[in-house]
Amino acid sequence: MSRTIISTPNAPQAIGTYSQAVKVDNTVYISGQIPLVPETMELVEGDFAANAHRVFQNLAAIAEAAGGSLADTVKLNVFLTDLSNFATVNEVMAQYFHKPYPARAAVQVAALPKGVTVEMDAVLYIDYID
Repeated sequence: MSRTIISTPNAPQAIGTYSQAVKVDNTVYISGQIPLVPETMELVEGDFAANAHRVFQNLAAIAEAAGGSLADTVKLNVFLTDLSNFATVNEVMAQYFHKPYPARAAVQVAALPKGVTVEMDAVLYIDYID
């Protein structure tokens, strides 16, 4: 088994005891991303859609650092503090993903780090990883 830690300055640095992502053979496990701006490590300003966009941008940056893209996502987990934002997640997600879409779960949680309203993690399978 080949295990590699993935890290990029183009996504928020880990704020705990975890890695941005771990690649095992051709599978990449991306840790939960919240709407932090990588350059400042501050939360993005704006409405829920702006927050969701920032999370997808962070996931994309890590996917690229791993040698892939969001198109390689096979599973996406979405954590929301309010399920009324579910439709907005779908609208924003449609700007980053195309059919066939990855498998996905979306759940409401009581709270998320830094008081954010959305967090996502992803699993990618990249068949051209060297």
